[in-house]
Amino acid sequence: MVLDQPASATDLAAGLNLTVAAVEELLLELQREYDGYTVKAPDMEIASNAGFTSSPRGFELRNVAGGWRIYSRAEFADVVGAFVLEGQTARLTQAALETLAVIAYRQPVSRARVSAIRGVNVDSVVRTLTQRGLIEDSGTDPESGAVLYCTTSYFLERMGIGSVAELPQLSPHLPGLEGIEEFYDAGRM
Repeated sequence: MVLDQPASATDLAAGLNLTVAAVEELLLELQREYDGYTVKAPDMEIASNAGFTSSPRGFELRNVAGGWRIYSRAEFADVVGAFVLEGQTARLTQAALETLAVIAYRQPVSRARVSAIRGVNVDSVVRTLTQRGLIEDSGTDPESGAVLYCTTSYFLERMGIGSVAELPQLSPHLPGLEGIEEFYDAGRM
């Protein structure tokens, strides 16, 4: 709860002097317990008398960005958000969201390529996204020497996903792009 980034099973195992397998088993057990799946039907009456219920808790344990983290349950997000975000409005602009989407789906990608895709200069937006910890430098393009950008584990954490492979597919939302892969393959020849 006090870490600023997800804790890996390896880190938790080292801190608890347990094996990684034992920690992973305990994490999955906690996850099930927080989700309300720990009381078996025949034991329900005994559990109810002892004060245990099978309903989900107000928080949940998620495996995101290569580690484990406790989150407030989605149905309580508005209530928790009111306490945490009181007086704060740090939303991303439309330009920042568009730039972040291009980087997330095309990573690693250069600033020039993002500018070409969006049709506008993205220098200041890239600086903002870097300052907020959503993107980072991932090396340089061997041909042009341009800095390449990719999303960070903080981005994955904020999105609630474990990897960029879990991002939603764009193709169902773009009509008339059947065979787009053939177009890209032809451009590489």
